[in-house]
Amino acid sequence: MTNFKGFTQRDFDVFTIPGLENRMEALKEHISPKLEAIASELAPDVTAMTGDEMFVHVARHARRKTNPPNDTWAALASNKRGYKKLPHFQIGLWETHVFIWFAVIYESPIKENYADTLQSHKKEIMNHIPDHFVWSGDHTKPEAISHGEVDSDKFDAMSDRLKNVKKAEILCGQQIERNDSRLKDPEGFINLCRDTFQTLEPLYRYTKKLD
Repeated sequence: MTNFKGFTQRDFDVFTIPGLENRMEALKEHISPKLEAIASELAPDVTAMTGDEMFVHVARHARRKTNPPNDTWAALASNKRGYKKLPHFQIGLWETHVFIWFAVIYESPIKENYADTLQSHKKEIMNHIPDHFVWSGDHTKPEAISHGEVDSDKFDAMSDRLKNVKKAEILCGQQIERNDSRLKDPEGFINLCRDTFQTLEPLYRYTKKLD
């Protein structure tokens, strides 16, 4: 049995609460414990899948002084102290949806080399990722493009941007709309995350050649 009991509409409505202090209080009370429970349950599976011990990191939004966060997440990464510089997996929420990502974000020192690696494995990636999965180049924005819309030129553009734009990132995974019934099913959602990360495992594996 999982400690995660499912998401409710109230969870997504947290992002409509005005003011940094009030929204942060609601996040800590309602959302962060759920994300921590999900990530903690998945950590052994992702450890076994990747061969790297995975540690749970729940977003603290500690740098925020004025503007309340519009999303929040828990990350799984192979370092106890931090995750932002490492390739990692995420589960989190915007007001509109849940996201389940593999991510290499702008703090990562392997970013440029990883862009070359993506290019060298382009054919495998294009064939492997399901059409309903999505890609993002910026974790701070909710928008994403479905893999079914990513042709060879768009893949090249994502890789090129990752290599040459300092703030560019690469994220791949799934977005689940807030009204999706799967979010109410704790075991089902955990399994969805597990299956998603299994599908994304090759993207993580490619980063290990860059250590």
